[in-house]
This record gives sequence, structure tokens and C-alpha cells, in this order.
Amino acid sequence: NARFLDKWSLWTDGTRLRGANIYQRRVYPELDGLDFMGPGPVGPPYTQQDFDRLAAMGANYVNISHPGLFTETPPYTLDVGIQTNLDNLLSMAAQADLFVVITFRTGPGRSEFWAFWGEDTASDPEGGWFDPGYYNNRVWADQDAQDAWVAMWRYTARRYKDNPIVVGYDLMCEPNANEVGSYPVGDPLEVWDPGAFYDRYGGTLYDWNQLYPRIVAAIREVDPNTPILIGGMGYSAVEWLPYMRVLTETRIVYAVHQYEPFVYTHQEPPTLTNRYPGTFDADYDGTADQVNRAWLDALLSTVDTFTAAHGVPVAVNEFGVMRWEPGADAFMDDQMGLFEQRGLNYALWLWETSWGPYAGEVDAFNFRHGPDPNNHTDVASSDLMDVIRSYWSRNTARPSQGG
Repeated sequence: NARFLDKWSLWTDGTRLRGANIYQRRVYPELDGLDFMGPGPVGPPYTQQDFDRLAAMGANYVNISHPGLFTETPPYTLDVGIQTNLDNLLSMAAQADLFVVITFRTGPGRSEFWAFWGEDTASDPEGGWFDPGYYNNRVWADQDAQDAWVAMWRYTARRYKDNPIVVGYDLMCEPNANEVGSYPVGDPLEVWDPGAFYDRYGGTLYDWNQLYPRIVAAIREVDPNTPILIGGMGYSAVEWLPYMRVLTETRIVYAVHQYEPFVYTHQEPPTLTNRYPGTFDADYDGTADQVNRAWLDALLSTVDTFTAAHGVPVAVNEFGVMRWEPGADAFMDDQMGLFEQRGLNYALWLWETSWGPYAGEVDAFNFRHGPDPNNHTDVASSDLMDVIRSYWSRNTARPSQGG
């Protein structure tokens, strides 16, 4: 079937998908109030105009970073409200003529709070915003939860396999047992060296490498065609890529998330001391590094080695920089240029919603708000926006053109 062949060629024929993530999570009214995240069950809300504006800026791909369709607690069944929300997002993306990858952030035995690790009231009595009871990382210690994660993806693939805009299933956003363990079932692990992690936990339930092959097999029972994206342990950081288990199944894309150097991309005002290009300790070894295009190129050599060794495609379905970082435009220009040089598809973090209560408060990665940390509304243009627009303008593939 030519349509399905086209889906795979989008991942194997140079850079053909350039776009952005959108982010949603379950709404907790007792934490979020009634306006901040919208009425729920998922928020913040996105509108057709949000998708249309993304496409109008040149993107042809939206990575929907979304709750999984099954409940997080037993008996791990379909959550119809979550499913309806995803269906609505897909229909808006189709209307905007955007390709979609579906990423599941949560699912059986995994709540969204893995992404807010350390922001609980026990870890941070001053600034914490939720009780540690919201943590749920049971999937890394519970066979039933892992079995249900497999079942969730089999169900999801059966539902969306014939949707012409769905060009990828991303099985889990940022697997991170290396840090969180199965907390609160077990203790956090806090292991940042990939070799040390696999020496100690390889083959156990903590090991994503033993779970994702089962998910892939379940998907392929019902959907032989849709490409599958898999990111590695360690929040899918580039340095964990070589430790992934490469599968014999076809149409698998290996994914990385690229926020290095974190000490540059995640600086909060007023302390914006690290610039790009610049000289600072980028890798926590106490020695200053020359951080520039060559530094990024060297970082991505791990990807080159992996693709050469295994003959498989790699994609970068998250990367980014907080909008106020000094030299953010040059950083993104170099990074996107290096992705293009390697023929990688990529989706930046983040295409933010226009939902007022949320957009005005959570906007560190909202490049539409410009470089001024004190501005919380869209600006007409910025150097960073110009860079992003220039790369997105290279897109030629659209669902309406058959890929």
C-alpha cells in the first residue's frame, strides 16, 4: 500500500518532518484550580487556530505529547475522556494538514508527576506544589502494569492504524527509571551512568529494553505498517542511545531528546551567565568547555555511530532552549542545521497553547513570546523565531499531498 510506504519514507529519506510538540496532561482541579488548565479532563486546551498557526509558520509535523489511553491505576482500563481528547486533537491536526506522532507520557503505573520530580512538598517544603502521593512510577516494578502498557498500545494501534496523518507511535515519553526508580513502590535509583545502570538493572523490570520489544510485538499484531518511535532510558538523552536494544522488526525509529548542555538551555532569569557560543562547564566535570557548533556536532556523533552500526533511522522528537537564553537563536540554528546535515526529523519543545490562564504563566519554551522574560504575550518577530521559521520553510511533505 503506497500510503503506508510513504509513512515509512518520511523517516528514511532525509529530513522530511520538521515541527513541534504540543503538551497536555491530566487536569487535577484540586491542584490546578478551575481555569489554569481548562475544564479537563486533559489540559491545557488547544484550539483549531493553535494548529492552523503552527502549520502557517511552516511546520508539517506535530508530536502530540499526551496521556496514555488507559488508566494509571488498576484495573488499567480505557479512559474514554482521554481518548476523546486525543481524537479531537487528531481531527484538528488533520484539518491543519499536519502529520502526527502520538507520544504517551503516562499509562498503567505511570502518572504525569515523573516530569515534576522533586517539585513535591516533601522534597521542597517552600515551593513544592503537590503531595508526594501523586507520584506513581509503579510501572518499573509491577509486571501487571507493564502487561497493561502492552495492552494499551495494542488497543491504540488498532484504533489509529488507518489514520493517514498518524506517522508514528512513540511508546513512552522519557523513560526514567534510572532516576525515579519505581517510587513510591521502591526507592529512587538516581543512576546517571548508563553502563552502571545496565550492569545493575539490565533484564529487570526497571529495564525499558525488556519492555518495549513486547509493546512493539503487540502493535505489530494489529498494525504492521505505522512507524514506531522508541526513546531510550535516561529521559532519552543522546548518551543513552547506544544502550538501546535494536530490534529486528521493521519500521522502527530510535528517538533522542536533546537539551544539552542543560546548564545553558535551562537557565532561569536573572542568572543567564552561560551564553552560546561560549565557554562554560557544560558537562559537570569542573572544566570549562568551548560550547559551539563543533561541541554540538561532537555530541551528535553518538547518533552517527549508532545509525552506522545498525542501519536504522534516528529522530529528535524533543529539543529546545528557554526563550531568553543568550544566543538562543544561534544555538537553535546550529542544532537544527546539524539535524538537517544528518537527515534527522525533529520536533522542538514547545508549541504552546493560546489558552490564556496557562499561556501567560508557563512560557519558558514559548518562543512566540520573544526573549524578554517579563513579556508573556506573542511578539511579532524575534531572532529565535526567524531561525525556526527558516528551517520549517524547507518542508514540502503534507498529508494532503500523500506524504
